[in-house]
Amino acid sequence: MKSYSRVVVAYSGGLDTSVMLRWIKEHYRCEVIAACVDVGQAENYPKLKARALATGASKAYVIDARKEFVTDFIWPTLKAHALYEGRYLLGTSIARPIIAEKVAEIARKEKADAVSHGSTGKGNDQVRFELTFKAVAPELGILAPWREWEFKGREDEIRYAQEHKIPVTVTKKKPYSSDANLWHISYEGGVLEDPNHPYKNDMFELTVSPEDAPNRPEFVTIRFDKGIPVAVNGKVLGPVALVQTLNKIAGRNGVGRVDIVENRLVGMKSRGLRSAGGDTALRRPSRIGIPGVGPGNLPRQGIDWSPLRGVGLLRPVARPASAGIRRFCQRDSKGGHRSGQAETLQGKHHRPGTNVPPFPLLAKAGQF
Repeated sequence: MKSYSRVVVAYSGGLDTSVMLRWIKEHYRCEVIAACVDVGQAENYPKLKARALATGASKAYVIDARKEFVTDFIWPTLKAHALYEGRYLLGTSIARPIIAEKVAEIARKEKADAVSHGSTGKGNDQVRFELTFKAVAPELGILAPWREWEFKGREDEIRYAQEHKIPVTVTKKKPYSSDANLWHISYEGGVLEDPNHPYKNDMFELTVSPEDAPNRPEFVTIRFDKGIPVAVNGKVLGPVALVQTLNKIAGRNGVGRVDIVENRLVGMKSRGLRSAGGDTALRRPSRIGIPGVGPGNLPRQGIDWSPLRGVGLLRPVARPASAGIRRFCQRDSKGGHRSGQAETLQGKHHRPGTNVPPFPLLAKAGQF
């Protein structure tokens, strides 16, 4: 077993990262530092830091990366119309690279010799974290406790947490995990791994059940500039506030839920549930562009990078090229704005109308 003197843990305060923080400290007999990257989880961060210190961390960092997450990860995903396997509303997959980058920055600042993540050995998250770590800080060791320790499942982790008095929210009555950020919340593992197991509506935090949504439509106008949303219902908003606003509107109308079985990079299938109201509300008006012409179609004919993003390959491998293609495809969406009207009604999302200003590409293409 390789020895380490100081390890920085990508810490969320959940079951996996709380247990692994203590386990790494005891197993490797090293100093452990917790680094929590805020990408919109809506945590109580003073309590989170206190929890990390009480669990055994020598230091606990909280890095606010919300704005960067939106501008550098969410907006490019939106402009590329990226849906993993045509259905997966990318959320966790686009958050892992920025989390890994910030954790690596803390590791270098603290002169640590390794970083660690709480991903299991059967999912895509391990790839997302580790490829980013290797791309931005190749000199650091990488610890993946789920591939090392003796625990066979979440019940073993819960038992370990109880024995070591580690405060966690997961219990045997709530045997599944969730991952939240500004763009979505995903639910996986435990009882949800059985595709035949029905989920409970009270599990969802961002959206009401469609049956409980208002029985009347709510109209939303979204203004775009060069493929980027800049205003909702006539009010110009910053990147974080805009996503939060659309999450609230979509959520109260039951918009944004999906229950899927996806293919993982390691060769297995996994069931997951997603709640992504803002994503769903933005995707429809963004995707249209101009009917049949321009930024609505060109990116899809150019490069489909949702599979790369889904498994964590985009950041270190293909991001520069794909970003250039997206900028080129949407370069003429300027000199005004495109407004997409969205109607939400009991879990359904429609686009009843679109206001498109004169588009330079039409003039360049000529008349026929």
